[in-house]
Amino acid sequence: MNTKFNWTILKQKTKSTINGFQGPFWVANIMELFERIAYYGQATILSVFLRDHLKFDEVTAGKLSSAFGGLIYFLPIFAGALADKFGFRKSFSFAFSVLAIGYFLIGSTGMTAFNEIYSGFDKFFLLLVILIFTAIGGSFIKPSVLGTIALTSSEETKSFGYAIYYWLVNIGAALGPAIAFLVRDKFGIEFVYVVSAVSCLLMLLSTIIFFKEPEGKSSQEQPSLIQQVKNLILVITNFRFMTFLLIFSLYWIMFWQIFIIVPYFIVDHIDKNAPFEIIESMGAWSIIFLQLIINRMTKNIPTIQAIISGFFLSSFSWIVMLINPSIPTIIAGIVVFSIGEMTQAPRYYEYIADLAPKGQEALFQGFAFLPISIGWLIGGTFGGWLYKSFGKVDETHSTLFLVLFGIGMVATLLMFIYHRFIKRFG
Repeated sequence: MNTKFNWTILKQKTKSTINGFQGPFWVANIMELFERIAYYGQATILSVFLRDHLKFDEVTAGKLSSAFGGLIYFLPIFAGALADKFGFRKSFSFAFSVLAIGYFLIGSTGMTAFNEIYSGFDKFFLLLVILIFTAIGGSFIKPSVLGTIALTSSEETKSFGYAIYYWLVNIGAALGPAIAFLVRDKFGIEFVYVVSAVSCLLMLLSTIIFFKEPEGKSSQEQPSLIQQVKNLILVITNFRFMTFLLIFSLYWIMFWQIFIIVPYFIVDHIDKNAPFEIIESMGAWSIIFLQLIINRMTKNIPTIQAIISGFFLSSFSWIVMLINPSIPTIIAGIVVFSIGEMTQAPRYYEYIADLAPKGQEALFQGFAFLPISIGWLIGGTFGGWLYKSFGKVDETHSTLFLVLFGIGMVATLLMFIYHRFIKRFG
């Protein structure tokens, strides 16, 4: 038997399909898993890191969170065009390089060893620059992963391919916080960013060693950066679509408080040593185990009714937490919120597809992340202000949770009115 390693055969295998998917599909999805571990690991501790470790107040910490979270979900609108122009392999390499450096720099602002280096800088603006830099890198990940899935799966396997992607994203969202807790407990909260940086560095090496540019081209060329700006204007001037997205932004303002207000509340009012990272991850674990069940239960509900029902269920989660604020009720509330998310999230993209004018389907889907971005941009600062104003001074905490419940109910009511208006005049 010839034991000499045949590199030609290996190269052919990487180009062949595995269970209906080309090799780059699996590499891209595994890299997305580790990127989500890095992202959600640091996201769960960001507000506490900024307030308790770097000594910003809640409002200032919220502004920094808003800048980072808002940009990382808004910039993919433009990063997608650049990723298509320069190729996914180069885009992955750029993204993971910037993320590795950016996450390390964020953590370094809280390390004693760097105190002298940063002593001459205004820490707010220093962090703002670092967070914007990191968000630019992170914005290339989703367009590159989703683009790779599109090119490396067949028409028969594409739907399943996106299901695999969604599954791995939530596994990353569940594992990242657990790892963050272990690192914070053992080494210190600032070293969570070191772990996120190392994770991205490993994915950079994986890109260089394992990732091959997908074969073939998409059936429709991605628009240029200038065309993306024109597309943004086109979307903004579509009153019906923008109304829908703005109403949906209220939902995401409410959602991001799980990462802003909930950790503050746990640390300040329940147990300062509690594993708040793991508690926050209960939503992701719920999606992993319940998504298929919820889909089966709600598949026959009309799309807009499923969205409205999801809004109401998620809103009710804050009442669950209010009943008797404790770790069990907060976990229960997060699970209820996730059931609402699972009810509306798959139907959201379906509704956008139905809402898009003929010939603009891809354009409208490209802006699906806009409410998430708006939710972060507003929700970070708003959440910080809300907690500073009511989370500390209101001993019953009723105002805090009732305001969040109210936002959800306003979103539910507005979506109902929107639907009735569109049904009557649209």
